[in-house]
Amino acid sequence: MKILLDAMGGDNAPDATIKGAVNAIKEIESEVVLIGQENIINEKVKEFYGKSLEEISTRLSIYNCTETIEMEDTPTQAIKTKKDSSMVVGFNLLKEGKGDVFISAGNSGALLTGATLLVGRIKGIDRPALAGILPAYHGKLVLMDCGANTNCKPLNLLQFAQMSSIYMHNTLGIESPKIGLLNIGTEETKGNELVRNSYQLLKKYSKELNINFIGNIEGRDAFLGNIDVVIADGFTGNVFLKSVEGIGKFVKKSLKESLLHNIWSKLGSLPALPAIKRFSKTVDYKEYGGALFLGVQKPVVKAHGSSDEKLFKFTIKQAEQFVKNKAVDQLTEIYESEVNKEKMQEIKAFIQELETK
Repeated sequence: MKILLDAMGGDNAPDATIKGAVNAIKEIESEVVLIGQENIINEKVKEFYGKSLEEISTRLSIYNCTETIEMEDTPTQAIKTKKDSSMVVGFNLLKEGKGDVFISAGNSGALLTGATLLVGRIKGIDRPALAGILPAYHGKLVLMDCGANTNCKPLNLLQFAQMSSIYMHNTLGIESPKIGLLNIGTEETKGNELVRNSYQLLKKYSKELNINFIGNIEGRDAFLGNIDVVIADGFTGNVFLKSVEGIGKFVKKSLKESLLHNIWSKLGSLPALPAIKRFSKTVDYKEYGGALFLGVQKPVVKAHGSSDEKLFKFTIKQAEQFVKNKAVDQLTEIYESEVNKEKMQEIKAFIQELETK
């Protein structure tokens, strides 16, 4: 297996991408190809490790390119004009079968545009979406969409629920993952028009599409371990995601400050250090890797823009597992089936009825 890594994408690139790849290669079976400016990558590797990338591992290599898509670039224009950028080159290698999965922490809009335009959507999926993995009580929580589609329709949220359910079943082995719709209340009459119509759609078709829909869920209840997937439009999902990450940082920082407040608190915390370390690891979103871009024809993973070497390491490990579990193949088989095509036509007719009421 070959993992393609955008070495120039992200706030901390290429330092974090290089170190993350070197650390990950010890714990995976795949090859990792660092895509970027070869001279810069070689200089950094020499600076960090005093030897070449090939000397560190024969499963590490560089694919040279001359351009980088910057965070401030306009997504569509950047994909079309920067043909030799690390992101565009990565997508083309993936499309040509010269890699099995592509990872980037670069410009989110460009990544999503490139994945859709260059790699292509799975037929039958209206909009691909980002499935972010978050910690939850005694388990994991998938948030979908966590930033790909800021404006959505009920059909999109229905497909987000279906895609995430397939992913959770085939990749994480959860027989019937519980799916909840993020809302301001649990009653089916709550929320804006998008959420209310999406609720009716999920309520009517969840059994036929093998979705274990449990209804609306409020943000405060999402992490209690009673649900596996939270569905939202990309705008709401991204706000929710960033808020959760911020709360996690606040809790860890406040806890550390309290424990180091004085000599007595330091001494008192010593017996609890193993438990504190376990807690810190549980709430650390870096342990859960990046967000999977479900709905495109090849595996694509969006890493956090602020990813450090630790997060890149976990994202690389996650990407390897993503390919091994053949999640994309499963989605393709279901969505391109004649049965699903007929069902989607029926669903679209029902949506028109909802919107005219």
